Amino acid sequence: MTCIPIRELKDTSNISKMCHAANEPITITKNGYEDMVIMSAEMYNRIRLLSVYEKLMTAEDDIAGGKVSDAFDAINNMRSKYGL
Repeated sequence: MTCIPIRELKDTSNISKMCHAANEPITITKNGYEDMVIMSAEMYNRIRLLSVYEKLMTAEDDIAGGKVSDAFDAINNMRSKYGL
């Protein structure tokens, strides 16, 4: 885990290089405590994509396990429940 003090953020060019070279987010500390996390846009997009894949895998498991319902039935149940 890469961890740098907040005062080093002044050297933006070096921070950018660090973010692109790191395979994980970089933790910024303030007064010795974790304060922020920074990462490259590529890393951020990769993390977001992994989140989408995890949700798709969960949905596929639900389908395989029979945890599904007809969309029209689900909408009608919600309308009845909330008086819509």
